[in-house]
Amino acid sequence: MGGSGWAETGPYQKDLGAAFRLAQAQELAKDDHGFPGQSIRELWRDEDWQEYILTGGTGTVLDFYALIDAEADDDVAMMRPLTVDEVRSWAPNGRPTRAQWEDALPQLLTPVGRGTGRCTVLYRADEPAEIAYWGCTAD
Repeated sequence: MGGSGWAETGPYQKDLGAAFRLAQAQELAKDDHGFPGQSIRELWRDEDWQEYILTGGTGTVLDFYALIDAEADDDVAMMRPLTVDEVRSWAPNGRPTRAQWEDALPQLLTPVGRGTGRCTVLYRADEPAEIAYWGCTAD
């Protein structure tokens, strides 16, 4: 298989790590993907979950173990925020709106490798409003 691109948004928090964990908790509450009663940390300790993610995945923020630094190299099962320069390449003012993100999404998904994800803050009325997440399944 070739991996599948996906995109979603989650609630904004100033701490991107906290926002990411909240988005994961909300997603897991909607669908446990057949792994009931486990937290995201517990799931990532489960070899069956790891195999599930690496052979298909959920196409959501649940496919990622952790949020890494924007300057870090890509690694499987890691979500990486965009750098300032990456954001400015499609949102010149550095404060992308949801509409700008949706318009740029085809180009944003292209460089994302299998099993990796990206995120950035989206703005409404020049204020942070939500977090955009997107990536490619590992399969």
